[in-house]
Amino acid sequence: MISFKLEGDFIPLIQLLKAVNLVQTGGEAQMVVSEGLVICNDEVETRKRYKVKRGDVIEFEGNKITVS
Repeated sequence: MISFKLEGDFIPLIQLLKAVNLVQTGGEAQMVVSEGLVICNDEVETRKRYKVKRGDVIEFEGNKITVS
């Protein structure tokens, strides 16, 4: 499990995936999100600009990110 401490009110989903090194580029992050490979709070998330907030749980390729 990966813990991510949020600074501010939210972080865009694509930036979060890059920040925790699950993808290498923003383009790769956009691709995996648009293909429905990312799960936010137990639901598939395809919005590239989804705002991740405290308490959210993101899953991608067997990795679980908790946002605090």
